[in-house]
Amino acid sequence: MTERQSAANMLRYDLESGNVIRNHRALKHQCAVWMTICLIAVTVSISAGCSSSTQVAKAPDPTTVEVVEVAQKDVPIYTEWIGTTDGVVNADIKAQVSGYLLKQDYTEGSFVKKGQLLFEIDPRPFQAVLDQGEGQLAQANGQVAQAKAQLTQAEAQLAVVEANQVRTQLDVDRYTPLAKQQAISQQDLDNATQNNVAARAQVQAAKAQIETARAQIQAANAAVQAVTATVETARLNLSFTRLTSPIDGLAGMAQQQVGALVSSASGPVTTVSTVDPIKVNFTASEQEYLDFHRRYSTPATLDAARRGLRLELILADGTVYPRIGTYYFADREIGPGTGTIRVAGLFPNPDNFLRPGQYGRVRTSIRTKEGALLIPQRAVTEMQGTYQVAVINGDNKIGIRNVKPSDRVGNLWIIDEGLKPGERVVAEGVQKVGAGMTVIPTPYAATAASEGK
Repeated sequence: MTERQSAANMLRYDLESGNVIRNHRALKHQCAVWMTICLIAVTVSISAGCSSSTQVAKAPDPTTVEVVEVAQKDVPIYTEWIGTTDGVVNADIKAQVSGYLLKQDYTEGSFVKKGQLLFEIDPRPFQAVLDQGEGQLAQANGQVAQAKAQLTQAEAQLAVVEANQVRTQLDVDRYTPLAKQQAISQQDLDNATQNNVAARAQVQAAKAQIETARAQIQAANAAVQAVTATVETARLNLSFTRLTSPIDGLAGMAQQQVGALVSSASGPVTTVSTVDPIKVNFTASEQEYLDFHRRYSTPATLDAARRGLRLELILADGTVYPRIGTYYFADREIGPGTGTIRVAGLFPNPDNFLRPGQYGRVRTSIRTKEGALLIPQRAVTEMQGTYQVAVINGDNKIGIRNVKPSDRVGNLWIIDEGLKPGERVVAEGVQKVGAGMTVIPTPYAATAASEGK
C-alpha cells in the first residue's frame, strides 16, 4: 500500500469516529428529555391520586378507652407517719469508779440478762481500801468495848461509894440524938458528919465517871458508824468494778476496749436496750391531734379510742411488719417550732427482729368515711389546682367535669363533689379524649385484675 492510500484511510477513520461521537451525544440528550417527561407525568399522576384519596377519606373510628363505675361504700381512712424504732428502756452502762478495764464478759449485739456481768475494772485498789476500812472498823469496835468496860467499872465504884455513903448516913443519924443526950462527944458526931459528906462527894464523883464512860461509848459508837460508812463505801466501790446489766435486753457494741482507763466522767462503755416490745416514735401534726381529740366528748371515750388503735409498721423495704402495734403515749407538749406532737406505739418483737434506730412508716385507721365515692387515682387529672374527670354519658360521649377529691385509699381517690354513684369515668386513655367525643368503652383492666385477686 502506498503512503497516499494510508493517509486517505486514516482521514476517513477520523471522520467516521467524529460522527459516532456526535451521534452518541445526541442520543444521550434525547434520553434525558424523555426521562424528564416521564418523571413529570408520574408526579402529576401521583398528585392526582393523592388529591382524590384525600377527598374520599373516611372519618376516624371512635377511640377505645377503659372505664370504671363510681363505687360507693364505707371505707376506713388511713394516715401514715414516718417513725423510728427505739428501745423502751435504753440503759447506758457507765463506769462509776476510775480504773482500767480488765475484761469484757459479753458478746456484742447479744441478748443479756439482768445482773449479767459485762465488764470488769481492776478491783485491787478498791479491795485495799476495803481491807483498810475493815481494820479501822475493828479498831473502833474495840474502843467501844473498852468504853463499855470503863462504864461497868464506874458503875461498880458507884455502888461501893453509895453503900459507904449509906453507912456514914446511918452513923450521923445514930450519933445525932446521942450527942444531944451527951452520951457521946460532939467530936464523934462531927466526925460522922464529915465522913458522910465525903461519902456523898464520892458518890457524885462515881456518877460523873459513869457519865464519862457513857460519853466515851457514844463517841466510840460514832467512830464505828463513821468507819462502817467508809467500809460500805469501799465495798460499794469494789462492787462498781463489776459492770452488770440492769435490765434484760440487747447489748450494743463496746465503746471502750480492754485496757482503757475509764471513770465516772467517761462516756458509756456500752448500751443495753429492751426491745420486746419495741417502741416506735413518730410525730403527728397539731391539726391531726385536734381532729382526733374533738371526736370524743369524755376522757374515758378518748382513752378507749386510743387503746383501740391498731398500728401497722411498714419497713424500709416496703414490707409490712407482721405484728400489730398499740398506742403507748403522747408527749406532754406540742413542739412550738414544728407544730407537731411526739407519739409512740409499742410493737411485739419476740424474735428481736426490730432493732433501735430503724426507719419505717406507721399506719393506722383513725376514722371511717361512710358512703364514700371511689374512683382510680389515674382517672383524675389536675390542671392548675383544678381536678377534672372524663365522664361518659349514655350515648358514649365524653363530658369533662370538675371534681373535689379528698382522701386517698390505696390506688383510689375519694371524691367529695362532682360525681354520683354508678357514673362511668375514663380510667385509661384520659389524654386521648375531649369534650363531646364519642368513645368505645371497655372495662378498666386494673379493676378486673384487682377483683380477680
